[in-house]
Amino acid sequence: MASPAPPPPTELTPLDKGIVAGLLIAEGSFGGDGRQPQVTLKMHVRHERLLRWLVERFPRTKLYGPYHHGDREFFQWMARGRALVQDVLPVLDEAAIADIDVHAAQRLATMRDRYADYIARVGRL
Repeated sequence: MASPAPPPPTELTPLDKGIVAGLLIAEGSFGGDGRQPQVTLKMHVRHERLLRWLVERFPRTKLYGPYHHGDREFFQWMARGRALVQDVLPVLDEAAIADIDVHAAQRLATMRDRYADYIARVGRL
């Protein structure tokens, strides 16, 4: 028996959207695995509450960890598939990243270009 699908994202307030955009602009990694795009946010375990806050707002995203690697302890938040395309990317689009951080905007644009077909396909679902 399949587990129920996670609920859609909660309605984000303007403050929520600003926090999400700021976090991802400053700390996010925009990339993919060769098949699908992903946005990843790795943060020290002391930021666990913030990362769980993200999952509360984007229930289709995943939080992995904690990981212990050498002297580092961190969690990794990931948005892929519908969570990325339908939930997270619209928040980033609304943020007008290019006006705030050209480097982050270029990383996001590169991910969008590299995975354009996937993003278009999942966006239609």
